[in-house]
Amino acid sequence: MSEDFLKVALAAKEAAAELAPLPRAPKDAALRVVADALVAASAEIVAANALDVRRAGENGVSEYMIDRLRLDEARIASIAEAVRQVADLPDPVGEVVRGNTLPNGLELRQVRVPLGVIGIVYEGRPNVTVDAAALCLKSGNATLLRGSSSAYESNTVLVRVMQEALAGTEVPAGAVQLVPGTSRDSVKELMRARGLVDVLIPRGGASLINSVVEESTVPVIETGVGNCHVYVDADADVELAVQILLNSKVQRPSVCNAAETVLVHAAVADAFVPRALAALAAEGVTVHGDARIAAYGDVVAAGEEDFRTEYLSLDIAAAVVDSLDEAVAHIRRYGSAHTEAIVTRSVGAARRFVSLVDSAAVAVNASTRFTDGGEFGFGAEIGISTQKLHARGPMGLPELTSTKWVYTGEGQLRTAQGTVLASTEACSR
Repeated sequence: MSEDFLKVALAAKEAAAELAPLPRAPKDAALRVVADALVAASAEIVAANALDVRRAGENGVSEYMIDRLRLDEARIASIAEAVRQVADLPDPVGEVVRGNTLPNGLELRQVRVPLGVIGIVYEGRPNVTVDAAALCLKSGNATLLRGSSSAYESNTVLVRVMQEALAGTEVPAGAVQLVPGTSRDSVKELMRARGLVDVLIPRGGASLINSVVEESTVPVIETGVGNCHVYVDADADVELAVQILLNSKVQRPSVCNAAETVLVHAAVADAFVPRALAALAAEGVTVHGDARIAAYGDVVAAGEEDFRTEYLSLDIAAAVVDSLDEAVAHIRRYGSAHTEAIVTRSVGAARRFVSLVDSAAVAVNASTRFTDGGEFGFGAEIGISTQKLHARGPMGLPELTSTKWVYTGEGQLRTAQGTVLASTEACSR
């Protein structure tokens, strides 16, 4: 482990111990100071980001990915506002999850506590740097941030601005740390920092997530690739289905909750597919369709990989299915357990789809784009977990905590015969 990494990791661990017992008020105050500092430093942040954007363009990065990378004053103001919204959210630390009085008189409580030091590995989007730091601070955690090399200039300035802002608050400035370096080795150091890092959260494409899950010795909360589906049921309102499909695909195609596949029940295909193809073409979307979709218009022939792909672009896979169960089977085979939507007027079909689809979020007659911590009212999210332990779906503040058991007695002692009380005099002091 390099000295540079060890330095920031130890600083984060020390800061986590100081941060954990802080009550809500100083954390909220610190977050508002950070928000103001980000806005005040907008010009400096935009200048650093321009270097990243220019380098990305020179390296042939797609415009969709550059859009995720780009910051301007309006986006910085939005990021700062998201920090203020996190400050306004309830503090999960100390919340009693459950509790009761045992027959032996012990008062038992399970309470939320911070995880400790959270490592975040992510790609492209520098807004994640601030979102992650804010959520970790509010939930009493220190964070080690390792963004992609493509955003290194932006992230360096963002972290420095946040650290300088925290220096004047009760929250330790060391609670926000940027992992030094841009090489693969720096990611490996974070993945192998068991004992210094309590949990690791990867955010990005399939290759990044798989690499972290497979190579990390630090416990991982897996955020997932977004191969999201829209299923148009036999009993769908065709016009509504077209609108939901367009919003799911086009509103912002470069994000994980954008639709990547549309499945159409054969009974509604004649009415829906021609209108959908025309609407998608008007928005510049390339359709990768199976043979039954191709019968309705000019599409790119779709193979196995097309249905497995998270395009993050103006591309979508499409297929006709003969039943709701066939649609579910397709989703189980190709999906990533992120978000699936059904468009239908049938309550029975909606209920069956919801019960059969095993994904983190299921939408009924709504766009897949709503699977988002902000839209769910959680504030900025740390990511969308597609696994089942310890969190699933958009991860807000409660998902960044663990629990501890606290039991309070009056001198109860455990013996072979059961519980006895120590002397009254001893437990009264």
